[in-house]
Amino acid sequence: QLQLVESGGGLVQPGGSLRLSCAASRFTLDYYAIGWFRQAPGKEREGVSCISSSGSSTDYTDSVKGRFTISRDNAKNTVYLQMNSLKPEDTAVYYCAAGWSFRHCDQSGMIYWGKGTLVTVSS
Repeated sequence: QLQLVESGGGLVQPGGSLRLSCAASRFTLDYYAIGWFRQAPGKEREGVSCISSSGSSTDYTDSVKGRFTISRDNAKNTVYLQMNSLKPEDTAVYYCAAGWSFRHCDQSGMIYWGKGTLVTVSS
């Protein structure tokens, strides 16, 4: 079964940093655009960031621009989300997902999903 696995979540103080990883099992990520999404308690899931299959194009939701950086290492079959200057409002379960097109890097365009990793930003 094709699977994405997120890791790197945890508890961090406001202003701190975390790096999330998204690794693939049983398939290569090389041909897929990868998106990071998050769902905060009581809220709908939202898109956070996306990276094209080559890594040449990236996109971010406004609330994380300048603080989060998405990257990929196709040799390691892994996509990363570096999160700096974390705020309590970044608290959420973070999911990665794979889709065919960077232009459709929204939830409806994703084919494979991970189960998520919890990020809690609190003092």
